[in-house]
Amino acid sequence: MKIVIIGAGAVGGYFGGRLAEAGLDVTFLVREKRAKQLQSTGLVIKSSLGELTIHPKLAVDIREIEACDLVLLAIKNYQLAATLPQLGYLVRLGAKILPLLNGVEHFDILAKEFGRENVLGGLCRIVSTLDKEGTIIHSGQMHEIVFGPLQPAQEYFCSQVNEALTKATFKIKLSHDIMMDIWVKYGFITAFAGVTTAGRLSTDEINEIEATKEIFAQALREMFNLARVSGIKMPDDFVEQHVEGIRYYAKGSTSSMNQDLRKGLPLEVESLQGAAIRIAGRFDVEVPTIRTFYGLIKPYEQGLNS
Repeated sequence: MKIVIIGAGAVGGYFGGRLAEAGLDVTFLVREKRAKQLQSTGLVIKSSLGELTIHPKLAVDIREIEACDLVLLAIKNYQLAATLPQLGYLVRLGAKILPLLNGVEHFDILAKEFGRENVLGGLCRIVSTLDKEGTIIHSGQMHEIVFGPLQPAQEYFCSQVNEALTKATFKIKLSHDIMMDIWVKYGFITAFAGVTTAGRLSTDEINEIEATKEIFAQALREMFNLARVSGIKMPDDFVEQHVEGIRYYAKGSTSSMNQDLRKGLPLEVESLQGAAIRIAGRFDVEVPTIRTFYGLIKPYEQGLNS
């Protein structure tokens, strides 16, 4: 199976690096600046689960890629529009797209652009970041891709993908209800990123103050209800599980959105909180806590360095 990784950052670089480590045929489609960095230092992963340095196969021009079966799309949502021409080229080669983006709206965007048969359902769970040298810093024990068919005709291809990806050291799960899995993650990170970023808070700070923890819980309830009206059967203990779970995070833990805010980087407020507001509008339901997060985060959407 020939795999192309779009996004050789903290997520795509990690999972793509592990796939290459396992001997799979992996090509990273990167910009010139990142290509020069990877050519100089190699792709470097620092992790308690195993450190890795490889010199991966790179492509800067999409026309350098002659064959592709699977695209792992590991970018920020605000970068999606710019990648559509590249994705179109790869789909014409016969590739299926496995998006690892946050949120839910990108599935409809990709399906409309390339056909529903060419888009798989997927998400990832990992805490990783890039340092100034471009090294991927992986924290904790979590490194998992969850994926599955969005159309019955995709089931055989998904079984092939599962067989290929299980050769890597990270966890892989072939889901039989991928939209529920996607919404569970989306519901959590929209609430979690909202409270941590709007409040500039860590998990221990949220857990210490009951009033603050209740804001987090209310945001989770709004996302739970939004999933249900969207036709997604969420776990009954979704809210309780995540409210109780924050006590087990390491001291100082926070969301990737809050980390991006501190670094002055653009924020995915539109694909998380903004999308929730748009979906709520279609069903005429209220999400006041999410709407408040959106209003407080939106001024920083383009990053402090813009």
